[in-house]
Amino acid sequence: MNSFSGLGPSSGFLQSTAWRAALALVVVFVMLAMTGFTAIRGTKEDADPLATARTSWKHTTFLGRPLPDPKAAPAALRAFFATLSRAEQQQLAARYPLVVGNMGGAPVQLRYHANRMAIDDARAVEKRRTTDHRLTPVGRQEAGRLMHRLESLMSPERQILAFDPAGGGRAAEVFGNLPAADRVSVVVPGVDTNLTTFERTARATTAPVGMAGALYHAERKASPDSRTAVIAWADYTSPSGLGVEAATGQLAEAGAVRLRALVASLPSSDTVSLFCHSYGSVVCGVAARHLPSNVEDIAVAGSPGMRAGSVSGLGTHARVWAMRDSDDWIQDVPYLEVGGLGHGADPVDPSFGSRILSADGAVGHAGYFAPGTRSLHNFALVGVGATSAVQCASDDPQCSTGLAA
Repeated sequence: MNSFSGLGPSSGFLQSTAWRAALALVVVFVMLAMTGFTAIRGTKEDADPLATARTSWKHTTFLGRPLPDPKAAPAALRAFFATLSRAEQQQLAARYPLVVGNMGGAPVQLRYHANRMAIDDARAVEKRRTTDHRLTPVGRQEAGRLMHRLESLMSPERQILAFDPAGGGRAAEVFGNLPAADRVSVVVPGVDTNLTTFERTARATTAPVGMAGALYHAERKASPDSRTAVIAWADYTSPSGLGVEAATGQLAEAGAVRLRALVASLPSSDTVSLFCHSYGSVVCGVAARHLPSNVEDIAVAGSPGMRAGSVSGLGTHARVWAMRDSDDWIQDVPYLEVGGLGHGADPVDPSFGSRILSADGAVGHAGYFAPGTRSLHNFALVGVGATSAVQCASDDPQCSTGLAA
């Protein structure tokens, strides 16, 4: 007997609708459980502390005058900070660490100092979350993991150029003396990049910090007299996993805006090279057309495409280099773009027009920055401007064309 007989002829529809609704709720709760239910009902934590701090900054006067727009051109912000004494700069950073720490044009050492304070504030938030029983055990465990990552970022020798705790979090770290550098290399990573994956203890060179650190040491070895700096740039929101976000260019478009802003904030006399891994090469491809003229090289590894059909389609004057290891799974993705899905032609296909570098020694999709590999050595040579010494792929006779001996 139907236990819902009183519902009449439409009961089958209502039952199926109810079951679908129940199933949807089950899925939602399973997803929340798997992610640790990190959202807390009624929490007083700020979901976007950088935006909040910038709003406060815009409504504040300092030394009797309004503060400049925190997103103003770097030259205007440099001019503003030049009018302040060191003590006044420190005072402003202490009051608005997140704003100053993420401000292109603010003195680099001041940004490092401000970000150390901002990271300490974020660490305190995560420490509270480790004992918050409104979170699941998994949620508290994730908070503890992030807390330890933040403590690592606060080490005295770390030079954090950008930091934003919102969402999964974003960061950028400098290796070397950025203000004194003549050549700056920027490492742009791919999917699943956030504060908890910014660095790794095991397989360190598969994470942005390890990639940039390995590149910096390889550049120093390749050209000890060069004044170089390397930036681990994870200051954009990357796709989470290999789903629709990774197959489309929406996050790359937003990342490209931020990448251009970073490069524009560097001294104009610096020669800049971009090293773009996996989805990071999509970001670099989208950014290429509007990058400043001091970007001389764009090198990609394990690329799913650069949202262009060829080098000429990128609209850049920079040399474009590409490499891919023979056992990198990325070669199996469809190199096309249909209805916004996919990222276009394969950068290591000869018809694309890249200069194809050897990736000897690299293993798999994440092995391009491993010490001792030809891939890392080639990247280092590009970074220090010794491009005539790179080892090209054997099937690319055009790789060294036009390079000075």
